[in-house]
Amino acid sequence: MGISNYLIEGVSGTGKTSVATELQRRGYHVIHGDRELASKGDPQTGEPLDEEAISRGRADFTFGHRHHVWPVEKVRALMADKSHAATFFCGGSRNSHQFIELFDAVFVLDVDRQTLRKRLENRPDDEFGGRPEERDFVLRLHESGQDLPRNGTVIDATLPLAELVDDILTRCGAAG
Repeated sequence: MGISNYLIEGVSGTGKTSVATELQRRGYHVIHGDRELASKGDPQTGEPLDEEAISRGRADFTFGHRHHVWPVEKVRALMADKSHAATFFCGGSRNSHQFIELFDAVFVLDVDRQTLRKRLENRPDDEFGGRPEERDFVLRLHESGQDLPRNGTVIDATLPLAELVDDILTRCGAAG
């Protein structure tokens, strides 16, 4: 949905939602990927899972994480709409390899382990990463970096939110 399209990624707790909200507050067009695009699907093809498969996996949060995908055609359609100067897609998906090359830039939010642990400990239980077993899982993902785009620009997400967003906008060539 933009002449320029940007992806803001990172493990749970690095600040994707906060950045998205601040960008919106500043008047930028934002797609909250985890809220507006996410579904359960095959991470290789992006094809949606059937209800039976989803039902079997509901009790296993790692299943939900591994199958957290964005519908490829919807992402492509949103990116093709040039009615906004810039669109920021904020969130993560396990099938981003199917559309990541279409973004003008990819930013990966990163924090140190201590900051991440503190942020996750302050989450409610009903938000991913809020329960102890999910927190441990996110910390392992953070350590391994396995879910993060390899071609992204790493951004220090320990900065105060306004500075963090200013940094991203500067890297996009936009005014803060």
